[in-house]
Amino acid sequence: MSSDLIWLLTRDQSAFLVKRNGVQLSREPGNLLNRNSLKYSGLAQKKTIDISTAGTNGAVVSVKKTSVPASKPSKSVSKTTLKKSTRAGAKSVRNIIRTYRPDLEKAALARLSRVLESQKPGKVNKPKKLRGAKARKATTA
Repeated sequence: MSSDLIWLLTRDQSAFLVKRNGVQLSREPGNLLNRNSLKYSGLAQKKTIDISTAGTNGAVVSVKKTSVPASKPSKSVSKTTLKKSTRAGAKSVRNIIRTYRPDLEKAALARLSRVLESQKPGKVNKPKKLRGAKARKATTA
C-alpha cells in the first residue's frame, strides 16, 4: 500500500492516537516528535527512525526500517546501541540519518537529547535551614 493511503486511513483513527485539549499526538514507534502528521508517522512512512532507551544501562537504541520482504521480519529492522558519550551518540545518529532521512536530522537529535536527559539522576533537594530563634525553638520542641 502507498504511504498516502495508509496515512488517510490512520490519521483520524488509530490505536496510537492521543487526542487531548485540542491537540493530536501519536505514540506509534518510529514517530520521533510524537506528532500526528504524515512526515513523522511511523506507520505511514516506509523509512522510519526510532530512538528509545535500551534498559537500565543508560544506552539508547536507534532503529530504522529497511525494505526487506515480509517473510523476514527480523531483518527489516536495524538496531544500533549507543553506549558512549552524548556527543559520540549524536555524531553516530547524525551519520545514520544523513544518508537515510535527512529531513528528520533535527528531530532525531532532539529526541536523543530528551532520552539521554531523562536517564540522568534527579536533583536531591536539601532540607531548608531554619534561621532565627523562634524557628529553632519550634523545631526542637
